[in-house]
Amino acid sequence: MEWRRGRRGRSNQTFLPQRTTTPTHFSGTVSCWYCDLKFLALNEPLFRFGRRHSRYLRVWFAMGIGFSLAAIVGSTVILLWELARALLAYTGNAQLGNTSFSLSPLISGLNMSLPSIGYVCISSVISVFVHELGHALAAASEGIPMEYVAVFLAVSFPGALVAFNHASLEALPGAAALRIYCAGIWHNAVFCAVCTLALFLLPFIFSPFYIHGESPMVLDVPPMSPLSGYLSPRDIIYSLDGIRIHTAQAWMEMIALLTKQNIKELDSSGEFRGKSRIGYCVPHSLIEESTNIQLNGNQTTCPKELIAFASMSCLDPSKSEDGSSGNSYQNMRETVQCFNAKDILTLKRCGYGSAKATRRSNRCLCSEAESCFSPVEHPGLAWVEITYSRPSSPECQNHQKSILPDNTNPNIRERRCLQSLVFIGEVISMAHSVHLTSYQPRWSIDFAADLPNLIEKLLTCAFHVSMILALLNSLPVFFLDGESILEGTLHHLNFLSQRKKGPILQCCLLAGTVFSITFVLRILLVML
Repeated sequence: MEWRRGRRGRSNQTFLPQRTTTPTHFSGTVSCWYCDLKFLALNEPLFRFGRRHSRYLRVWFAMGIGFSLAAIVGSTVILLWELARALLAYTGNAQLGNTSFSLSPLISGLNMSLPSIGYVCISSVISVFVHELGHALAAASEGIPMEYVAVFLAVSFPGALVAFNHASLEALPGAAALRIYCAGIWHNAVFCAVCTLALFLLPFIFSPFYIHGESPMVLDVPPMSPLSGYLSPRDIIYSLDGIRIHTAQAWMEMIALLTKQNIKELDSSGEFRGKSRIGYCVPHSLIEESTNIQLNGNQTTCPKELIAFASMSCLDPSKSEDGSSGNSYQNMRETVQCFNAKDILTLKRCGYGSAKATRRSNRCLCSEAESCFSPVEHPGLAWVEITYSRPSSPECQNHQKSILPDNTNPNIRERRCLQSLVFIGEVISMAHSVHLTSYQPRWSIDFAADLPNLIEKLLTCAFHVSMILALLNSLPVFFLDGESILEGTLHHLNFLSQRKKGPILQCCLLAGTVFSITFVLRILLVML
């Protein structure tokens, strides 16, 4: 957050009680509710740089005027839209209140874990520095030296500002003043673009040292995770339910897809209506040794160490929505067997959950001496097979590369490196139960494994913080850049008399401040 001093038409006297010390390069202000630290060492270097390149900087910051004015209009529209949604939701009109256009995804993405707080703090420092640097360079290009750069703490709200000489600002033409006021928002927007470009180029930058997009690697498994004790750091995730996983993002997308499919298999009453997508070719000899049971509603009579499996038809499930769906469901209810999951995982896959089946039309891929069986899923629970490798294991150390190329014999991969485990539970709980990265180090260096993930998260967080800072300063709110930009814009409207401009400015700022505070309080209530 930023408070600006030295606006057009305002005195340069401070409104805060202060006790100031004046060393050569630093000065400070301390009171019961406000304290700051002023930096003077950057004044001369930034002023010289701005004057030396003033011609190019003026063109650069002139582009920021158009962007900032558009940002003010856009942020105001978004603010009014969000308040309208909240009001309509409160009055019971959910049609517009539930529309997808919202800032909620941006706000809900803020995670308040300890590492996330660190990312937010570092990103805030960088974003505020970029913002204030824009103001300082824009002022220097117009021949106005800054008085100081300050970081402050007002009550419990941190912020920063750049102070300029009031008389010098008053002497500037209106367009020159707008270039200074709009420079912070413009720099934050450009910084967002830089972060986006850096995220896009990150795999190429790290390519000499890391493999990207082959298979996600486990960075950490929290102790409370349902996968704790099964997956370990540096494990390589190969597939979910036979579907190849290449990145950490693909892991999240696959979990979302499995969750959606699990929900679709339940009707409104919560009754089970389907089986798992993945199946296994079970030999008839193993079927004869197993126990045949009846599926009674949502319950099975399998012992605790066994899992209920149902026979799968070779018909395409997507075509079973016609009249034949009821017969398929009835057949499933009559052919339920209990198997040991460890015995089943070693068998060949069949059904539409297997990669082979999806490439070979609708054949079950089982021999005449086998039948395709799929695990029975109950409401809220799903069977998910996770195939992974453990490079540190003796079996895989000499054949680590065999799991990476797609043209390698799958049987060799499974025999030498790949292992499987089954997760039975709520699929969505797997989403954040393990921390993954899309980068694999080419050399076994422990500290290097986390580096790309740290930089990726920092760039992502810096993008969001810089965007929020630009949006906040685009709002017509007291003490922020929006106030100065709105004041400078009204100064150019010659059809309004000087007597009308003052009340219009105050009304806009008052309404914008009230609406913004209401919006922030609503966000805080949602987060709490």
